[in-house]
Amino acid sequence: MTFNPLAERGIPLDRQLRNWSELNSTPYDKDAIDPYSRCRIIVMNGIEVESAMFSHQFARHTANVQLKRMLATTRRIEQQQQKAVNWLIPGNESTLEVTIGYEQVAVDLTAWVAQAEPDPEMRRVYDFGLLEDFDHLYRYANLLDMTEPKKAAAIVGDLTEIMPGRPTILEHRHPSDEIRRCLNLYGSHPLSILHALTVMSAEQQTMNFYMTIGNRPIEPIARGLYLEIAQIEEQHVTQYESILDASASWCENLVIHEYNECYLYYSFMETESDKRLKKLWELHLNMEIEHLRLAAELMRAMDGRDPEAILPPEMPAPLTFQPNKEYVRKVLAEQVSLTADEIDFVPMSSLPKNHRYLEYQKAVHGKGAPPSEAVIAEHSGREGGEYRLETEGPHPVEDLQLETAR
Repeated sequence: MTFNPLAERGIPLDRQLRNWSELNSTPYDKDAIDPYSRCRIIVMNGIEVESAMFSHQFARHTANVQLKRMLATTRRIEQQQQKAVNWLIPGNESTLEVTIGYEQVAVDLTAWVAQAEPDPEMRRVYDFGLLEDFDHLYRYANLLDMTEPKKAAAIVGDLTEIMPGRPTILEHRHPSDEIRRCLNLYGSHPLSILHALTVMSAEQQTMNFYMTIGNRPIEPIARGLYLEIAQIEEQHVTQYESILDASASWCENLVIHEYNECYLYYSFMETESDKRLKKLWELHLNMEIEHLRLAAELMRAMDGRDPEAILPPEMPAPLTFQPNKEYVRKVLAEQVSLTADEIDFVPMSSLPKNHRYLEYQKAVHGKGAPPSEAVIAEHSGREGGEYRLETEGPHPVEDLQLETAR
């Protein structure tokens, strides 16, 4: 059975406002929640934040008062949706525990998108970022084990492995090398457009999260790790936003944002294991169907274009959180040594000695060890080794294997 949100009737806008008790969601039990339910919550929080921020930017770039009012009305509902989702996160889940959830999202969301991506060049972009977020999960897991202490396996389950990716120390690149080829709204596969907006929004949420909470830890090593990885998250947002079609109009972008929300709420409604969350995803989907209808009408009126020209004729297969261990290991084995040179991905060993990458590395690292290396060294010194969760055997890259595994 096919589903096309443009052909459905959603909840009328004047019936979408909710009261405080409806929005003040009962938090999940951090020790009982399915790890992928947590991931879905984190993703939709980021999607709703992006939607609200985009709407604000749209409003700042139009003098049309009626349009401003329409955006303000739908934006108020988006803000309520964001609160209902974000307030599901319990107060007794520490910042570092939430961080592990964020990085599990980055790994398994990006890995799923890469495998479903129809554009081979875009798949390489996702693979490149995947290996870096995979390494962040490993660094934070070691920090968690030292400072709380708690094993990250209690958060990610056995769904996502924890071991080195592309070492964070090597991820710091000159800003000029973070820009990629952009998609075309009318020439690229619609799923590619949805993937790009989804991953960008998720990475943006992680960037914003670390920008806000990175200075909250007391331990200097923890503050340092958040500081360093927060910079990489900014690089990732720069990379992923560069693949969006910058020539798309404000109205076209609004339609894509609203359709993508429909797509994700539909995906999570179809795949959610928690009955309470499933009802929330369904409620928000029915709200977003109406937001999409309004955006489509706006595009027709202001741009004189048919939104069906940029949207798939039916909802794509659901975006699914699932273990991606085999895929991640394959990408690690094939691409861990790559870096970026303008829009291309190349082996680090191929860069000339005067390349800006090497100069940038010297500038940001200085003479001391970066926090991402220091946290592993300190964990190894305290615990007699590093923390890993290698459920599928030794690391696929020999140089990154534990000595005992070689």
